[in-house]
Amino acid sequence: MEKSPGLSLSERPRVLLVDDERSLLRATGRLLRGWGFESEECESGADALDALHKGRFHTVLTDVAMPGISGIALLRAIRQFDTDLPVIMITGGPTLETAIEALDHGAFRYLVKPVDFDDLRRVTQQAVQLNLLAKAKQEALRELGQGSVGEDGMELQSAFASALDSLWPAFQPIVKARDGAVFAYEALVRSQEPRLPEPAALLDAAERLGQLDLLSHAMRAKTTHEYLTNRPTAQLFINLHPLELHDPELLDQNSSTFACRSRLVLEVTERATLERVGDVRGRVQELREAGYRIAIDDLGAGYAGLTSFATLEPEFVKLDMALVRDVHLAPVKQRLIRVMTSLCHDLNMQVVAEGIEKTAERDMCVSLGCDFLQGFLHGRPQPGFRDGLH
Repeated sequence: MEKSPGLSLSERPRVLLVDDERSLLRATGRLLRGWGFESEECESGADALDALHKGRFHTVLTDVAMPGISGIALLRAIRQFDTDLPVIMITGGPTLETAIEALDHGAFRYLVKPVDFDDLRRVTQQAVQLNLLAKAKQEALRELGQGSVGEDGMELQSAFASALDSLWPAFQPIVKARDGAVFAYEALVRSQEPRLPEPAALLDAAERLGQLDLLSHAMRAKTTHEYLTNRPTAQLFINLHPLELHDPELLDQNSSTFACRSRLVLEVTERATLERVGDVRGRVQELREAGYRIAIDDLGAGYAGLTSFATLEPEFVKLDMALVRDVHLAPVKQRLIRVMTSLCHDLNMQVVAEGIEKTAERDMCVSLGCDFLQGFLHGRPQPGFRDGLH
């Protein structure tokens, strides 16, 4: 049989088809085979998981509403052992909540019944090609000696679990520009797991596994416990993914995070968009009324624009370190920081310059109007709070 158009394969692409409606399952299977795919059909999520553990597939096409293991539950289960397998979700009763949940767990596409045949064929082809691309990338990494835990879902899950067990917070001081006194500390995630040595790798693993909440809760618990134990007078900045703004734990009166709320600044990165977060303005108002303050991180490196400023109305704005690095040698950077700082002040926002490593960088940022400074020049991230600085 002719291969699916647009694919370069030495084998027919295999699709795992999951639907509890037998007639629809058989009809879709015939369509896929007619298009050159090899289709294995399962009438339940449990059967699908069994098939996935027994054989290799290029993509999964599953109904959302099924008895027992639903399509969403199947997607979550797949992400526990394979982060690169594209999963196409199909539903006859679309809801915003289901769509968001599907995308949060890494669904490749979310289609609504009745599905157009041309759309189904195109999306399935794209999913297969994406899977092949991921495998080719893994092969290239192995060839270059740069393989990572990301190439195997089970290994990624194992590394992530180990990282959670050895999680610890490092604290880096944020000092006042006018006199160098410590104003706050930023809590930074660290782990002793060698397979996820960098914070970015740990955060990426959490997102790929759909366990960002688990990582965030563990980190916040350790951070706020240490903060409450030591009780420094300085403020505490903690990083927050935009999707975490709706985390119930932030307003849970029994949580250690809530207990620190009057001293906490929730640092939301500009590298992640707010588009997937519902009613951001209302939620931020709730958090602010509870006592939290808001900072925007990575200004100059992310989805920079007016949306995040207008929605979050932060008290603090942090300039990305790429903008600060060697600023004393770069007139264009100086102009940008001067303009950004002036605009932020007009909006009653205070500015933190990140990545200060040289005295000349510090002096230039001070002269450009930055309110606070953070970087190795003023202190490296380390366990606990530095003597004499709180």
